[in-house]
Amino acid sequence: MAERPVSEHFLLRLKAATRDAIAACGGVERSGEITGLSKSQISRCQSVGQPDVIDLPAAMALERDCGVPFITTVMAEAHGRRLSDEVAIAGAASVLDRYGTLMRHAADTAAQIALALADHTITPAEAEQIDRTLAQQEAAIREMRTACAGIRANGATSAAAPVASLRAVP
Repeated sequence: MAERPVSEHFLLRLKAATRDAIAACGGVERSGEITGLSKSQISRCQSVGQPDVIDLPAAMALERDCGVPFITTVMAEAHGRRLSDEVAIAGAASVLDRYGTLMRHAADTAAQIALALADHTITPAEAEQIDRTLAQQEAAIREMRTACAGIRANGATSAAAPVASLRAVP
């Protein structure tokens, strides 16, 4: 039997990224419409219990639709690379909002891990659920880092400015 050209770890990350892209695009049925693949093929591509992986044109179509490079990011990481975006303009209020989202996902992740460790064992199903919450946390971290990069590029901003302008409205 020939050795797989990619690691099991990479395949699991690819499946998780595919699942995230499918969810971001509105689910299996809509993802099938976007990619031209059947619902069952889309479902197999996201399932860890199936050997199918998403093909490149389908991955590109999903990422184009949702605007997030879920699958491409995993592929870059597999080669020791990272993706970078043009720096978005973000103010302190944006950072504050993203911080709240990040902390909520961090708490969700901590809760999932605590639940899984309650019996001192992490099952594959629990690991799958932890991975899903980590994917959400990872996305929140990327958004937070983008917001911080915007502030670094554009100078200091104040979170009070948007609040003050809201108070000034009659």
